[in-house]
Amino acid sequence: MAAENEYDEFLVELRESVCSRCVERQPGGPPCAPLGRVCGIEQHFPQLVELCQSTESVQMEPYAQKLHDQICADCDNLDGPTCPCPLRYLLQLAVEAVERVQRRRNAQTVG
Repeated sequence: MAAENEYDEFLVELRESVCSRCVERQPGGPPCAPLGRVCGIEQHFPQLVELCQSTESVQMEPYAQKLHDQICADCDNLDGPTCPCPLRYLLQLAVEAVERVQRRRNAQTVG
């Protein structure tokens, strides 16, 4: 339960900042999985948060490479009808969302 709560703030931020801009978002989503659309952000979101937290770069290439190596490589939907998923074109927004949450948390720790 504590692990879920650790990610709640990230999920809210991702849905507001990333999912809201997804061209594949289903009416009434997010979440989109219950509406019939497999979404890489929903499916892999803890791994996505960890990927963003473990990468530090001003360029997107290291994030994209880790996405490919750590998430896409093991994804059940790789090369299927739902691939490429929104993570491929929304990765920068996802990184920014995770970093915003992390900055808020760091500010609360300092303050």
